[in-house]
Amino acid sequence: MTRVVLLGDPTKALGALAEPECARVMAAIELARQLEAPIEWFAVSAGAKIAMDSGTENMDWISRVLRGIIEFTQDGGEINVVVTGINVGAQPYWNAEATMLMHTKGILVMTPDSAMVLTGKQSLDYSGGVSAEDNFGIGGYDRIMGPNGQAQYWAPDLSGAVDVLLAHYEHTYLAPGERFPRPAPTTDPVGRDIGDSPHAGPGTDFSRVGQIFAPDSNAERKKPFDIRSLLRGVADADHAPLERWADMHDADSVVVFDAHLGGQPISLIGIESRPLPRHGRPPVDGPSQWTAGTLFPRSSKKTARAINAASGNRPLVVLANLSGFDGSPESLRALQLEYGAEIGRAVVNFAGPIVFCVVSRYHGGAFVVFSGTLNDNMEIAAVEGSYASVIGGAPAAAVVFAGEVNKRTAADPRVADVEARLAKAVGERDDAEAARLRSELVAVRTAVRSEKLGEVADEFDTQHSIERAQRVGSVDTIVPANQLRPYLVDAVRRGMAKALAGPEGV
Repeated sequence: MTRVVLLGDPTKALGALAEPECARVMAAIELARQLEAPIEWFAVSAGAKIAMDSGTENMDWISRVLRGIIEFTQDGGEINVVVTGINVGAQPYWNAEATMLMHTKGILVMTPDSAMVLTGKQSLDYSGGVSAEDNFGIGGYDRIMGPNGQAQYWAPDLSGAVDVLLAHYEHTYLAPGERFPRPAPTTDPVGRDIGDSPHAGPGTDFSRVGQIFAPDSNAERKKPFDIRSLLRGVADADHAPLERWADMHDADSVVVFDAHLGGQPISLIGIESRPLPRHGRPPVDGPSQWTAGTLFPRSSKKTARAINAASGNRPLVVLANLSGFDGSPESLRALQLEYGAEIGRAVVNFAGPIVFCVVSRYHGGAFVVFSGTLNDNMEIAAVEGSYASVIGGAPAAAVVFAGEVNKRTAADPRVADVEARLAKAVGERDDAEAARLRSELVAVRTAVRSEKLGEVADEFDTQHSIERAQRVGSVDTIVPANQLRPYLVDAVRRGMAKALAGPEGV
């Protein structure tokens, strides 16, 4: 593999940055551009050089590097950062421009001995700013950079960080002049039925992946299941997946794997399909748990970043059980609209094949940002027995068809019988009997209305089946569950062939 390597040297003025260092970084970026190679940056730096004979000119040189990083990454270049010690001031901003923005493709790996801070603890304390017990408390992985998603991977030491970097390359490395990462040999049969793959997850009843799709165990596709079990069942068993942003707080409802499928490196995204506990005390205007099949603000951001990271590099496969975006006040306050829109933009701009497969249910605004109309290289599929509609059957019955539910409730013989007996008791001025019947009517009407809600919901779900979605063009293909893996392999290969045959190799 051809790469350009940048190494911070803390033995030289603690890695302070002035014109010579910045010029060398800029030369490395230009070299990577010429070689069409990624940059791997083992970063340690005390920030801008502070001396009696140099000052603001150092900041200008740092800004020149910032411009170079922005232009390189916006042109599709990849910079991977391993934070090997304390990064102060300019270096964390460089790391951010290289790996943290929506358009960037590179990864950032941290170890327990690394931190990214804008101002070191001693300077913060002296100036009266807010600090922590040490620099790791200000910008270490465990409390800050891992939970906020700016550090994508954790490693126990520098050697482990290199292992993560090399594993990343196994899934993503592009040889100069080539369009897709090269396939790897695999002994996992393309036609393998994923039904026998193991399934395990808290709060779930299934022991095999096939039970998720079986009519006798999950006919309505509403039972919780573990999305990682499904992703592992679909991916090649002899190539370990690499999970990105595994420790990002409040983004738990989306799982991002770099994996292999039929030997081909892909980005594999799944929507968690079981309720998840929240960290800390939830706000009073937000959900008490992360509900299954739902996109929340930070999981939406995570999704958009994952899609952008794969664009122009490798195919994208999404396995979706989606009821939509969370619409609580908390989520809207936390930029749900903005991050949801970022998913739509990422899909529209994606360069390469996308395979989006509905595995259970598919409702709400999430339908819009993953619609096949957004990208001509996107294929939409669904596993047999799935459901797809603007809204789920239960909320549709309770809100949209409430009048029909009330009408059916009033016409039910059980309600009519109690109402007739109540009218008779009132006519006979039997107050005690009338009071009793009023209580009975409330109970009967509630029970019957619940029953009618279920009826209307079932009718809505039956009408808005996945077959209807296929008839109107929202879904391209309906796949038997035992054919899911071979279908996905074939769809990825067809998408790659189409991209390579296109006028620009998109």
